Amino acid sequence: MTRRILLSAGLAAAGLMVMGETLPAQAQVRAFITNERDHTMSVVDLDSLKVIETIKTGRRPRGVTASPDGKLIYVAASDDNRVEVYDSKTFKLVKTLRSGPDPELFVLAPSGNPLYIANEDDNMVTVVNVENNELVAEIPVGVEPEGMGVSPDGKFLVNTSETTNMAHVIDTKTNEVIENILVDSRPRIAEFRKDGKQLWVSAEVGGTVAVIDPSNWKIIKKISFEIPGVNKDAIQPVGVRLTKDGKKAFVALGPANRVAVVDTGTLEVEKYLLVGQRVWQLAFTPDEKLLISTNGNSNDISIIDVGTEKVTKSVAVGRSPWGAVVVP
Repeated sequence: MTRRILLSAGLAAAGLMVMGETLPAQAQVRAFITNERDHTMSVVDLDSLKVIETIKTGRRPRGVTASPDGKLIYVAASDDNRVEVYDSKTFKLVKTLRSGPDPELFVLAPSGNPLYIANEDDNMVTVVNVENNELVAEIPVGVEPEGMGVSPDGKFLVNTSETTNMAHVIDTKTNEVIENILVDSRPRIAEFRKDGKQLWVSAEVGGTVAVIDPSNWKIIKKISFEIPGVNKDAIQPVGVRLTKDGKKAFVALGPANRVAVVDTGTLEVEKYLLVGQRVWQLAFTPDEKLLISTNGNSNDISIIDVGTEKVTKSVAVGRSPWGAVVVP
């Protein structure tokens, strides 16, 4: 009797079948990387750090995000003027959504619906119901809209316009612009801190990140970056991600090939992490133990250990990796 119990316990510990049951497998954490020049999306297993699937997408895929439950992956097929929706487990195309011309970046409402899309060619933000593919609204903004950020409570949407050099604050109830904030040249990304008390807007050509107070939409500080041995013109802030606890911000610095680590309390740069060439966008794993950077000119992603703030690995993907999202 004792031997049977020990044998069953041993089999269970090994994950083998015991009385017709198996222990649940550990969730496989995967990064979805859009490759702009290959018209593909690479799926990277973050346990093995290998590409496990290459999905053929529409032309020039850029922005990518996931549904709140992680089951669906949304991809902006910019040159096909549509948003494609994929099953995150089977990697199959589920449906396409209307988007307006040249969708670049988008963001889902915290509830998962609607989808807010920046349409670069017609200076609009398109609002789409992801359930029935109905057009909810078209919101005029500045010239060449790109970055899209939504407040944690879903009340405010922020779009950046590259040529107008503004962050446009939109009331999501009325779908109207209620504030225009002048930032530095060619703003790219708008990212709220998880407590909603800060909004970070990167300016690629201006070389700064504006930290904005959402209570009055005033700029608290513009963060500049200096890297010894790197020409200032090469320091071009693009992707921004903030940790859930609100203590750290990571900023992708483009051709500088660095990711800056910033203290969100002091708003001072603490260090620079050397990654691949022309780092573009960033994405955390759900537990925030890892941060992924897409490196457009070296055709790879860098894996950053958030706890140690060190780059641990690079993984080759497709040509010109652009966007990244991670799901369990």
